This record gives sequence, structure tokens and C-alpha cells, in this order.
Amino acid sequence: MTDTAGTAEQGQGGAAGDAGTQEPLDAQEQEGAQEAAQRLRRRTAWRAAGRALARPPMDLSLGDRLTALATEAGSVTALDRPVDMYGDGVVTDLEERIADLLGTEAAAFFPTGTMAQQVALRCWAGRTGNSTVALHPQAHPEVHERGALGAVSGLRTVHPTSAPRLPTAQEIRDFAEPFGTLMLELPLRDAGFVLPTWEELEAVVAAAREREAVVHFDGARLWECSSHFGRELPEIAALADSVYVSFYKSLGGISGAALAGSESLIAEARTWRHRYGGQLAQQFPAALSALIGLDQELPLLPSYVAQARMVAGVLAEALPAAGVGWSRVHPEPPHTHQFQVWLPYEADVLTEASVRQAEETGVVLFRTWRPCDTGPGGVAFTEVTVGRDGLEWTAADVRAAVADFVARLP
Repeated sequence: MTDTAGTAEQGQGGAAGDAGTQEPLDAQEQEGAQEAAQRLRRRTAWRAAGRALARPPMDLSLGDRLTALATEAGSVTALDRPVDMYGDGVVTDLEERIADLLGTEAAAFFPTGTMAQQVALRCWAGRTGNSTVALHPQAHPEVHERGALGAVSGLRTVHPTSAPRLPTAQEIRDFAEPFGTLMLELPLRDAGFVLPTWEELEAVVAAAREREAVVHFDGARLWECSSHFGRELPEIAALADSVYVSFYKSLGGISGAALAGSESLIAEARTWRHRYGGQLAQQFPAALSALIGLDQELPLLPSYVAQARMVAGVLAEALPAAGVGWSRVHPEPPHTHQFQVWLPYEADVLTEASVRQAEETGVVLFRTWRPCDTGPGGVAFTEVTVGRDGLEWTAADVRAAVADFVARLP
């Protein structure tokens, strides 16, 4: 902290003799440097910790990721085959694997999920003659893509509901405006990784079809939905006209996504992928890591979901017992292996406690906290993910970690 303060003082002193217009820039630079230092501190603490509920690939070093890819690649393909060129080879293998897993006629690999969904929704707008997409206001395209659907693809979005859940069948039937596509994010991440029941999902899809709309699933986290629905992936995917899946969120891949659907849709999507700049020369690192994730992580996701339910239940009991006046675990029980925890403190205070716990005890219970956009002021939330490392945790481990974390709060 002394070095940071000294740097700030030097920066302020140096700016005193310069033109006043330079001072805001210096302040922004200092703020950016401080945030970068804090981000590095967090990542260093989490990476060095001996115990964690999950270890996302972003915690690993570049060397770690390269070593893991080189070690595991031979388990999913022959390493003496030619590298891919513009989507053949191992990329084609991955596409065929996805179509088989989801029970669709075809699938196309995309470098990003944002591009995959842009292309899917653009294709459906042309096929239905209606460029309006009905989706949730907390869906990924509305919150995390800088208005790309309208700015890039000329699509218009409408919201059948603003409740922190996916729309009901009645809300779809009663919605006043026509739309060509209904997009459902499964699970709805920003609302707490929430899912409808299977019966509710069937009813919503049926309601959309009554309106002659097509249905697209944002299935970035579809892989872990089977436990909640009690259905296998092909049965879930069969409800929709197209499905997008991600390879890095739950499967631990480097990057990339796939769009799955009919042969004709995917053929058209490949054309638009090229137009959008997604026809990359070589993509074998992303494709290989996706295939490895399908082999190694996909079979374990049901056990992660089961363990997340145990962890969430203990958190709901242990936080009040440790002295926190109010808390919320949402949803309870979790619908997938991810859920939210809400506490009545400022986000910076909670993040600092999380980092200190990792630094001083080697235990990662929570990670970064963010202010709640809804609900009472002075409340922050974090997202909890239970992965392979979390399978080792007992209820007693969770209680002990909660007590230690709460003791670090003011």
C-alpha cells in the first residue's frame, strides 16, 4: 500500500505544474493502475489457495493451460493428423460431436457465443419475416453485448416479462406485440441461474408456437440443466428450433461455441459466420479443449449440481449462525451448479474479506462481489460455482469457511 500511495503522491505532484486539463487523465490512469493491481492480487490469491469450491480456467497461468492442452489432446484425437484449415479436421469432429449430443441434424462451430446467437437470430428474422426478438431484459444480449442485436444485425428486442425469471406461457400469449423469435436463456444467469420447471418450459414453447414464432435456446449453460429438468440433452434441445452452447463456461474450454439445428439452418449460419468474420484459419486449440471438456467435465456436471445443493443449504444455515443479520441464497435449492449469495455489506468490503481469506487461510469460499441492482441499498451479491474441487468439501468444511469469512467482516 505504501508504494501505491507514493505513486499517487508523485502523480499528483507532477500534475501540479502541468495544464489543468491533464489532471483528470492522471486520475483515470491511477485508478486504472490500482484496479489492475487489485485484480492481480485477487487472481494470485485464488490461484495459490489450496482449497476452492471451483477452479475456473482463468485462474491458471498461460503455461498451465498450454501444458494441460498438450497433455490431454492425444485423448481426443490423433496428434499426427493435419491441423484444421477453415473449419475442417478437428473442428468438424467437434461439430459432429455436438450434433450427436444434442440430437440435431447439424452444428457449426463459432469463435464466440455472441456471434453464434447474432447469426441464429438474424437467420430466423429472415426466415420468419419478423426482425423482432422476444427475450428477457436480463438475457445476455441485453446486458453484456453492447446492443449488438440492434447495432449489428438490425434486430429489435421486446420483453414479455421483467420478473427475475423466464416468461410464463400466459405472458407469451398475452404479449401485445408480434415477434418472430422467442429466445430463452437456460438458465437465466443474471437472475440467479434460474430455470423453469420442465412443464413450464414445454408450455412456454407451445405458447410461442401458437403465435407462429420460432424458439431459440441460449444454452451457454445448457450442459448442466439436465438434472433440474430430469431430461437428457436431446429431449431438451428438441423443444427449440435452434440451440447455442458454450465450450468455456461449464466445460473449461479455451473459447468457442456451437450453434445446432437443422441442416438448412446451419448451412445458412455458416454463410453468415463467414460474413461476420468468424471463418478463422485455424481453431484447433479451442476445438481440442472443447472435446476434452466434453469428455472430462460433462459427465461430472450432475455431481456438481448435487454438491451445489448441499453447499447452498449449508450456507443458508451457516451465514445467520455466524452472525450475519440478513442473507439470501438464491435460488434455494440451486437449479444448476451455480447460484447467488446476497449479503448486507458493500461489495468492496465483501471482496476484500474474500481475498484476505484466500491469502491467509488458503481457502476460497467466495470470489468477487457486486452491488445489487435490485433490492435494498447496501446489499451485494456474488456468484458461487461448485466444480470438481468442490466435490471434496463436506458440510463441516463449508460451515468452518463461513465462520472464518464472517469474522473478517466489520
